[in-house]
Amino acid sequence: MSHVVRVAGSEIVFGCEPGETVLDAAERAGYAIPYSCRKGVCSTCEGGLITGKGEVRGRGPVDGPATGVLLCQTRPASDIEIAPQRIVSSEPPARRVVEAKVHKITTAAPEVATVALRFPAGVRVKFRAGQYLTVRLPGGDTRNYSMANPPHQNDGALLHVRRVPGGRFSGELLDGLSKGDPLTVELPFGEFALDHDSDRPAVLVATGTGFAPVKSMVEDQIRRGGERRLHLYWGARSREALYLAELPDRWAAKYDWFSFTPVLSRTDPGWPGRSGYVHHAVLADHTDLGAHDVYACGNPDMTAAARADFAEAGLDPDRFFCDAFVASGNAQPVAG
Repeated sequence: MSHVVRVAGSEIVFGCEPGETVLDAAERAGYAIPYSCRKGVCSTCEGGLITGKGEVRGRGPVDGPATGVLLCQTRPASDIEIAPQRIVSSEPPARRVVEAKVHKITTAAPEVATVALRFPAGVRVKFRAGQYLTVRLPGGDTRNYSMANPPHQNDGALLHVRRVPGGRFSGELLDGLSKGDPLTVELPFGEFALDHDSDRPAVLVATGTGFAPVKSMVEDQIRRGGERRLHLYWGARSREALYLAELPDRWAAKYDWFSFTPVLSRTDPGWPGRSGYVHHAVLADHTDLGAHDVYACGNPDMTAAARADFAEAGLDPDRFFCDAFVASGNAQPVAG
């Protein structure tokens, strides 16, 4: 039996088919709700259930009123009213499943590999800078990776893969791949993309391979000839973990609208730059974030801390955009 979903404080109403999640139903109806992993781990899609009943995978039944409800895992059991963190009109995603081939794999750092994929001849897939794709693994599981290439280079995909010990893809399958090997991918996913209707200066905060979607965003702005002010803070444990630091250095030297601040979380006696938590470096430079947009991607502990601390520094919560990178292998849906 299908159910009706209403959005509190708005005139938005859409239907949800049996077995369909609220997030999927919203997308099908032409509305975008923030999300990252779609697996119930990152909490990006959390919202309120004002009235009605739902079933949350990994958590069980939930009755309104309730907070912290994972909309990517919630299937209505009655007509419901929800209060998402944000919902906007959007074109329904035109996703495609593509049989890509490995073009090149390089080691960017001891824990990071760059994987260049090529799509079949004549195949191009539209996406927005900052979005991600899923790699389909044997057995039906998937892994999510942000696309580091800008949208105009859409005849393939460039992935920055952090090697995780015991990881199904990065730890087991990656080293066995060679040029020409097939990989089935689906794209695009995600709502982590620059708001081109905003001209507010943007602070980009990344940890580790969270640099991948930032690279796509910056290169897209270069391609567009835009001049919106972007300041990247990239945090890592060591110098070598800033695996492409020379690239944002070049951007900063060439474009007046771009600034780059690398930050190391571990002490390095010879390091001339900033140290500590990367979001603390942002706060040291921006005591008032009220006039800014913030895009944070990478470690979920960082994105959660940044969300809370930046709000205290005056950031409008609606101007905080997040893509939390969560481990997929043994991750379980968040409960409670």
